[in-house]
Amino acid sequence: MFDLKELEAFVAVIGSGNLSASARDLDLPKSTLSRRIRQLEANIGQSLLRRESNRLSPTEAGQVFYRYCHEILELAGRGQDALEELRGEVRGELVLRSHSAFTRGWFTRQVESFMERHPEVKVVLRTQTEPPRGDPGDDVCLWLGPLHDCPMRQIQLGSLSQGIYASPELLERHGEPRHPRELARYDWVDMMGVASDGVILHHPREGIYPLKPSQPSFRVDQFTLQGDAIVRGRGLGLMPHWLVALRNRHHPGAMQLCLPEWLGPALPVWLVHSHGQLPRRTRALIEHLKAGVPEAWNTRRVLEPVY
Repeated sequence: MFDLKELEAFVAVIGSGNLSASARDLDLPKSTLSRRIRQLEANIGQSLLRRESNRLSPTEAGQVFYRYCHEILELAGRGQDALEELRGEVRGELVLRSHSAFTRGWFTRQVESFMERHPEVKVVLRTQTEPPRGDPGDDVCLWLGPLHDCPMRQIQLGSLSQGIYASPELLERHGEPRHPRELARYDWVDMMGVASDGVILHHPREGIYPLKPSQPSFRVDQFTLQGDAIVRGRGLGLMPHWLVALRNRHHPGAMQLCLPEWLGPALPVWLVHSHGQLPRRTRALIEHLKAGVPEAWNTRRVLEPVY
């Protein structure tokens, strides 16, 4: 019979190739980790690791055994989940990912309140930089924007409307635009190349306007960086009203809305998770997040922050 802690130690070392790094990941003394590896090798009767150029790599026996370790640990985890279902307990580890727009705001607050309600739950939270593709090691992903060819189950929590923003200093220097056709004379701060490909602006009475901004002077991959660049006067940018309102709450007047009746494309907010039967902790978190969705996400305009 294998000790699951020894198997976890072996899998961690294979993943990192380094005892010190694995010890940090597992929050163990290096001596304890080494002892578990030695005990596992003694139980098996074969060497599982060898040192090559200051890195630990699996022996032939280690390569074979490594494949089975994953299955053993996965089965053990599924067995634990099944027992928790019988007891009706919400406990265990959740691996979550979040779009960078939410990592320091609503999502983390909701996760922390969920952990306060269920103290037996442990959470690993990572930033998601690309649309989710279905990592089997993840429980839930919160994503902002379109999802294309995503094999996971998708729940739309709401949407964030967008507008064109600038710093007051930039508008003082160059004047405030009165119509989208005037936007071509301004520098532009672009989010992930979206605006450079062209966007459609919507007006409640005038209809639509296909906007093709000037060549962006600055391109970023996070709304926080885009907001920083806009505040520093590097150009105009298309940003979600809700995120700007949160920023202006802490830094009043840092960004000013231009052409307030013209809206950019709304960005859907998705909760993404795997198909099939979910552990109780995952189902409980999903319900917790759905219950805490800001009302402002279901409106076309947001000028006041909602926590």
